[in-house]
Amino acid sequence: MATGRTHRPATRSRGIPEATVARLPLYLRALTALSERSVPTVSSEELAAAAGVNSAKLRKDFSYLGSYGTRGVGYDVEYLVYQISRELGLTQDWPVVIVGIGNLGAALANYGGFASRGFRVAALIDADPAMAGKPVAGIAVQHTDELEKIITDNGVSIGVIATPAGAAQQVCDRLVAAGVTSILNFAPTVLSVPEGVDVRKVDLSIELQILAFHEQRKAGEEASSQDAAQPATTPVRPAPTDDSDRKGPDGDVPAVMPA
Repeated sequence: MATGRTHRPATRSRGIPEATVARLPLYLRALTALSERSVPTVSSEELAAAAGVNSAKLRKDFSYLGSYGTRGVGYDVEYLVYQISRELGLTQDWPVVIVGIGNLGAALANYGGFASRGFRVAALIDADPAMAGKPVAGIAVQHTDELEKIITDNGVSIGVIATPAGAAQQVCDRLVAAGVTSILNFAPTVLSVPEGVDVRKVDLSIELQILAFHEQRKAGEEASSQDAAQPATTPVRPAPTDDSDRKGPDGDVPAVMPA
């Protein structure tokens, strides 16, 4: 089986826009679900709705792959699964190392979706000597002293950083120096990398903050709509009274009278 070191996806050389590349996994997820249900063909409208994009954008994205579908029939699901998988480089073996085996790193190691999508967890690495040798997801954790050797021995080109923020840049530098050219960063910090190294950042706190913004905006819009629905009220003026109701403390009419 080919490894990540010897084969690279051809998306850049073929001029596929980054925005299209970012949507390909969405299409693949929707197509895989259709394939599991034994659906043979799908229209652009149906697939676009399943992927959460508009059909015109989907057809434009697929034109970069050379796939145009058949009028009146749609797209062949199995062929598209293969075509997108090949374009994303998922038809080959990609050995991955995960550095930082705390709660998040352990959860990533136990994620079953890696293997089914062409990613093989080649090693788990942690700086804590007490973690060395402990099995996580059936893989013995190795100490960071072995990082460079592990990368070389396994032909690793993709690294996952799940360390605390303070250690992430040092780990990143070591990964890059050892030959890793793609990094998935879960640490809450921005990494500095040389040209030619790709970094994808996953920051859960930022995603939650964005959701909080939308929740606040929705609550404000709901409050505004409720205010707009309330009928306008006219102040009620008190009923007129006789002079005896307006007498002062001594029984006299107050000096200031209403006009």
